[in-house]
Amino acid sequence: MRTPGPRAKPPRAWQRMLSGRRLDLLDPSPLDIEIEDIAHGLARVARWNGQTVGDHPLSVAQHSVIVEEIAHHLKPGLEPRWRLAALLHDASEYVIGDMISPFKAALGLSYKDFETRLEGAIHVRFGLPAKTPPPIKTLIKKADRACAFLEATQLAGFGHDEAIRLFGPPPPGTITALEPLPASQAQARYLERYRVRAEACGLLPGPDAWHTE
Repeated sequence: MRTPGPRAKPPRAWQRMLSGRRLDLLDPSPLDIEIEDIAHGLARVARWNGQTVGDHPLSVAQHSVIVEEIAHHLKPGLEPRWRLAALLHDASEYVIGDMISPFKAALGLSYKDFETRLEGAIHVRFGLPAKTPPPIKTLIKKADRACAFLEATQLAGFGHDEAIRLFGPPPPGTITALEPLPASQAQARYLERYRVRAEACGLLPGPDAWHTE
């Protein structure tokens, strides 16, 4: 009889982050997710696969800040936790990158399942429901599409009519001028916006908490 050889080691399915955390990509734990890692990664992931004009690509970090602003524009008085959800709506891309929609469709359900697990772990880490309530998810998606329209027409070479067909028109009063930022600035802006929203949600102490008599 043939002696069975040694079993092959399973492929590595984790990534070490700059914070020192080791994130299991197949079974992500909220305990291994840090906002600094998210901000660092998203500031270095380019929207539109980098096919945009200008000296810098538009990062997912900058895109996320704009989407959070548009969501609030669409629904003034939006609760802080849902503004935080809007800021984090693409947070999983710090690990998986920003795949364009046609490629996501080609990959099918296996990609979506992976993305959903990671999104759930991120939400739990920051005190949000693992699954965003449908009305909030719809609002964030509308803000995301409005931002995509602005990016497409200003930075990615789309014509106005083509962008309308693909993304729909942006709501009146939406921010009109986009200027892609260097990665370090996009990262800092994302972290600052997170700090403000996290304080409003009670996840971080506000600035007055550090003052003593």
